[in-house]
Amino acid sequence: MNINKLKISVIGVGYVGLPIAIEFSKFYEVVGFDKNKLRVNNLNKGVDLNKDISKNSILSKKKLFFTSKKINLQNTDVFIITLPTPIKKNKKPDLSYLRNGCKLISQYLKKNSIIIFESTVYPGLTEDFCLPEILKYTDLIYNKDFYIGYSPERINPGDKKYRLQNIDKLVAGSNLKTTNFIHKLYKKIIKKNVHKVKSIKIAESAKVIENCQRDLNIAFINELYLIFNKLNLNTNEILEAASTKWNFLNFKPGLVGGHCIGVDPYYLTYIANRNNYNPKVILSGREINDKMSLHIANLFLRKLSKKINIKKANLLIMGITFKENCPDIRNSKIIDLYKNLKSKVNKVDVYDPIANKDIVYKEFKIKLQKTLLNKKYDGILVLVDHSYFKKLGIENLKKITKNSGLIFDFKNIFKTENQFIN
Repeated sequence: MNINKLKISVIGVGYVGLPIAIEFSKFYEVVGFDKNKLRVNNLNKGVDLNKDISKNSILSKKKLFFTSKKINLQNTDVFIITLPTPIKKNKKPDLSYLRNGCKLISQYLKKNSIIIFESTVYPGLTEDFCLPEILKYTDLIYNKDFYIGYSPERINPGDKKYRLQNIDKLVAGSNLKTTNFIHKLYKKIIKKNVHKVKSIKIAESAKVIENCQRDLNIAFINELYLIFNKLNLNTNEILEAASTKWNFLNFKPGLVGGHCIGVDPYYLTYIANRNNYNPKVILSGREINDKMSLHIANLFLRKLSKKINIKKANLLIMGITFKENCPDIRNSKIIDLYKNLKSKVNKVDVYDPIANKDIVYKEFKIKLQKTLLNKKYDGILVLVDHSYFKKLGIENLKKITKNSGLIFDFKNIFKTENQFIN
């Protein structure tokens, strides 16, 4: 296959797929395929509702075409699969997106096609699940007529510093020739290092433990936060003091949501259980982080109950996205916190100018507040450190807080001595 003349189809053009499609379209003809017709229509107009890619960056790429029509996948040389890998309600992997994606591209495989998976999975899934799904629908012979590879995504939604072009990338193929091809391919768009990995399973494992490690570190800090609150100690001051040691890992308390950190540990523990090992540490960390929203709600209500009757309280939650400066609401733990508070107080409003109000209402039936004017609240919980909230300032929040009210600055964005501000 001529690496200088390819047609690439990116399957799924969300936070991961869109940047990949844009970067490769600087060199190749690229089809960005997505079943979401609204997403496709918006992108063809240059509109990214994720607020990640600018209109000019999308429309200026003449070799990039977005579609929801399968027929446009014909004559593709390289398929890049960037579909989501969520979990079910029972915490087991939901592989429906990958299954459908494999079936889709199988219909358009040709001689020497290469399929590269970027989705986060458990070790072995690409070869033990995705490959058999592909083979159901094609007569082509694996590693003779077509090849597979794995290059795990490392996209950090909302991050303006670490972008696709300037992060290290891992690549692995079903044989050495495929690995070398994928390495050369990604070197065209990655300014930093592209690391060849000996096997697809090693690359899968490396990706999934990246997020498991982060999940566990946050869980440890969250547990410290709960302990220090019992002791009436300021966690942020303690962490600041501890971080003066050169090798202290400076993590912060947080509500762990999103498409990766709160999900990927369940992929690793799933395959561990299937191989007769019951993980202890990973699941303990997950339990702490999953219940952190409940702890925060109860902590706030206990503080507020010393001032007012909480059953009559009108509260405001500031922030609903899973992280700062990003409209992504996937697996946001603030939803759990909202539901918990709503069952115990008179009213709970939510304000987040970064989130898409239509998507929030469609997913959770929550109407976001358009403005903070002309309202007074008994309690305000600042749960996401959006830059907009920092600029708004604590004094403006005090103006909409009743005299007997309480402001809870969970992320300490206002740098006050106490997270609970009267």
